[in-house]
This record gives sequence, C-alpha cells and structure tokens, in this order.
Amino acid sequence: MPPHATLTVSSSGTQGGILLRLAVGGAWNLAAPLAGAARTSAMARLQEPGVAAVSLAAEGLGDWDSSLAIFVAGVIRACRERNLSVDTSDLPAGLTRLVDLAFAVPERAGAARSDARPGLFERIGAKVLELPKPVGSVLDFIGEVASALARLARGRADMRPRDLLQFMSESGSAALPIVSLISLLVGLILAFVGAVQLRVFGAQIYVASLVAIAMVRVMGAIMTGITMAGRTGASYAAILGTMQVNEEVDALATMGLRPVEQLVLPRLLALVVMLPLLTIYADLMGMAGGFIVGVFMLDLNPMEYLIATQEAMTMANVWIGITHGAVFGVVVALCGCYHGMRCGRSASAVGAATTAAVVSGIVSIILCTAFITVACEVLGI
Repeated sequence: MPPHATLTVSSSGTQGGILLRLAVGGAWNLAAPLAGAARTSAMARLQEPGVAAVSLAAEGLGDWDSSLAIFVAGVIRACRERNLSVDTSDLPAGLTRLVDLAFAVPERAGAARSDARPGLFERIGAKVLELPKPVGSVLDFIGEVASALARLARGRADMRPRDLLQFMSESGSAALPIVSLISLLVGLILAFVGAVQLRVFGAQIYVASLVAIAMVRVMGAIMTGITMAGRTGASYAAILGTMQVNEEVDALATMGLRPVEQLVLPRLLALVVMLPLLTIYADLMGMAGGFIVGVFMLDLNPMEYLIATQEAMTMANVWIGITHGAVFGVVVALCGCYHGMRCGRSASAVGAATTAAVVSGIVSIILCTAFITVACEVLGI
C-alpha cells in the first residue's frame, strides 16, 4: 500500500481552536515517498488560522524507513514554528525515538542553506577579512624557505645534491625545445611588427636593434619565465600536491627530516640557476628569429644585420635580462612549491593547486617585470 497522510479535524477547543489529527499509513520508503502534492497540502493545512494543536497517529502503517521520520520531523518543526502543541503518543515507539533524536541537538546557526545573495559590500568585506590567513600562510612559507637557505649556507641542510642535479636537468636541458620554439617565434613577431613601421621610413636595418634590445633586456626573460611557470611551476605544484595527498610529506616529517629542505630547496636552487641560462639561450633564439626575417624577408645584408645587432647590445641590457631571469626563477619556484605544499588531501585539490601555481606565477612575473622596469628607469640604466 502506498504511503499516505490523512489530515482531519479531531475536535474544537474551548477557545475555538481547531485540533487536527494527522494519521500516517501505508508502506513508507525512500523509493516511493509521499507525493509532493499530498505533502504540500498537509503542510498548508497546518498553516491555516485557528489551528491550536496537532495529534500525530499511525493507522495501517506498514514497513517504514527514514522517509517517514523526515516527514514527521518536518510536521513537528512546522508546528513548533507556529507554537502549536504536538502529540506523538499514538506513533510507534521506534519512530518517536528517532524523531526525538533528530531534535536532540539544535541546528547550528548558519548551517542551513540560504538562497539570499549577500550584497556587494558584504562580499568585499568578507574577502578582506579572509586576507590575513593566506597572507600569513605565504609569509610562513617564505620564512621556512629562508631558514632552509640559512641552514644550507651553514652546511646543515638535509638537501641531497643529486636531487639538485636532477631538477636542474628537468628544468634546464629538458626545457630547451619549448623555449627554443617560443623564443624563435617571439623574435620573428618582433621583427615583423617593427618592419611594418620602419619600412615606411626605409629604416629596415633598425629591426636588428629593436629585436636585440627587446629580447636581451626583457622579452627573452619574460617569455622564458612564463613558459617555465606553465611547464615547471605546474609540475612542482602537481608533484608536491600528490605527495600531500599520499601523506609522503607527513612521512618525511615523521622520520625527522625537514620537508622544505628535502622538497622545496633543490627545486628553488635549480630554477634560480637554470632560468638565467635559459634566458640567455632564449635571447639568442629570439635574435635568430629576427635575423631570419631581416635577411630573408627584408633583404638585409647578413653581415650588416649582425653588426647592427652587436652595436645595439650592451652589457647593461644583458645583465638586466639575467636579473629578470634570476628573479623569475625564484618567483616560479616559490609559487609552484607553495601551492603544492599547501595542497589539500583530494584529487580536486591537486588540480586547484596546479592552476593556482600557474596563475600566481604568471601574475608575479608581470608584477616583478613592472617593478624592475621602474627601478631601472629610476636608476637610469
């Protein structure tokens, strides 16, 4: 027999209040719950004016599960909201105990889902109040890395030299193909863009100066940094995040080893060493791209192009580019390792950490570029 709930007027009180009797019967189970229309009708009847009390009873009740308890608890909750007295003495003892257990612990304030969307200023305020926690986490991580570097300088770090060599290989020679392709194309693009305007004045030879200065001073380092953020920074975050999920980081701490020195320090040093070298290589590939455009498309003399490139390059520009590369190495390594070491304990957390590492790495690269550019302008370099 399907589940049903029959609501009748039992009697009227001395003050004219209506006493309702709600009888439940049939077989109640989650696979065939009470129809929505019947449930809504019963609940609406309880909201009618003049109702003073409600009596719950069981008539022809068959097998039942938690669906009946949920329905009865909902009726009792609706009655309590209207300050109506509820009589459950005619219900089965097991059902009564289950419903009493549901109301034994009061609902935590704010636990219920609300459809109300907070206002703009409320959302901004909530985000501002949340800032101290991530900022403190970042500062704690930087402090741990600084402490590890100090221990390394004193020769007391737990870092293994072979780990450093492995990460230098992974972030150095293994990255040459993608760095070569991107840098070559960037050099081609710079030469094409410059040639569009310089050709108007018959000054195509200055394409060599444009490409050389742009690549050596900043573009080579930026493109290499962004490439490494997407390639190596994401890899660091994914690997360390997976180690967090597998509790390998906790295992290192349990064995008395310092996870930052074992996992973060060799990755940081590897990028700090290799990214400036990759930047120099990217500069050369970018100038090679400009050479291809200048010689084969602008009909410039090869020796003339090389001489113009040599005259445009200065050691100041070279050192600025190398400085960019070293700073980007620190930024990419810290972003990747931070999000990996602070990763949650699930597969989705690893994906979120990887995404955050790439985004924060690229944003940090752009911010550092702006800062270094302004500093060079102020210093007149």
